[in-house]
Amino acid sequence: MSSILKGNKISVSVFGQSHSQSIGAVIDGLPAGIELDFEKIEAFMARRAPGRNSFATPRKEADRPQILSGISDGRTCGAPVSVKIDNTNTRSRDYDELKLLPRPSHSDYAAYVKYCGNNDIAGGGQFSGRLTAPLCFAGAVCSQILEKKGISIKAHIYSVKDVTDEGFGLENLYDDDLRLDPFFPVISRFKGEQMKTVIEIAKSAGDSVGGVIECAVLGMPAGIGEPMFDGIENVIAKNIFAIPAIKGIDFGSGFEGTQKYGSENNDPFTVKDGKVVTVTNNHGGILGGITSGMPIVFKTAVKPTASISVPQKSVNLKTMKEEELKIHGRHDPCIVPRAVPAVEAVTAITVLDLVL
Repeated sequence: MSSILKGNKISVSVFGQSHSQSIGAVIDGLPAGIELDFEKIEAFMARRAPGRNSFATPRKEADRPQILSGISDGRTCGAPVSVKIDNTNTRSRDYDELKLLPRPSHSDYAAYVKYCGNNDIAGGGQFSGRLTAPLCFAGAVCSQILEKKGISIKAHIYSVKDVTDEGFGLENLYDDDLRLDPFFPVISRFKGEQMKTVIEIAKSAGDSVGGVIECAVLGMPAGIGEPMFDGIENVIAKNIFAIPAIKGIDFGSGFEGTQKYGSENNDPFTVKDGKVVTVTNNHGGILGGITSGMPIVFKTAVKPTASISVPQKSVNLKTMKEEELKIHGRHDPCIVPRAVPAVEAVTAITVLDLVL
């Protein structure tokens, strides 16, 4: 079965494997006649691309999207938009021994069982973060359509291991001077440097670290969503978990809100510029599964990169005996910086489907 993000209006199908000839996506349901800025799309995708700095895998891929259908004279034409991205820098031999020696915290063993040993192990196959490249193309397209509707999405690295950045508040969310570094987006440069040091320490030890990404949607009108099973939280969470390495999500004050009194966590209503708004935004822009008109804000947890060069215990699936595993290949010491555009992309696809 292919990987499909299926909404009521928009669906995105992702195909390929980490080391297959190409990877790609098919986007169905986009409005016709939308003019796209392909320079902005490539700039968005460059934020996710590997080999751009010392915090990413040294595998270098241009990640240039090749449009196969759905675009005519630079505009969407109503047909499904399909795109492919070539894999040009693969080293499949690095994964030969992993067929029978699954990596801890990877999909290797589960995929081996599900596909009766026929799973593609090279680079993680269809379970690889490499598949977020076409997902970012789809999200970049959807972001441009949302911008025309006055809706924007921004995200930053909220934490790496135990170093925490400033959070999104109602003030800095609307601050035009808040210019986030596209490749290492943090609000506090000081905290960003501390995060980089933590990543470098893990990298030099052959280890890895995880973190948290905070994302916000601005300009969402009130009244969108459904109670219970089709609430805004439900839909966003389901799609965000399509990104490899995502292990948790909370909205607004989330788990931190459980440590407050109701009088502290509740958001008083007021009127501003003729609109009903809240003084604070602990509810994260969602009440009863429906948008309140305040910014949608959520945080999502990214686990430490599973592939590390520190020796680990595994089991040989042929002999059924424990063996020591030493992973080779090229891997990110921290996935978080490159996962930020992936979170923005999935959010853009989800939100566009909700507002159409």
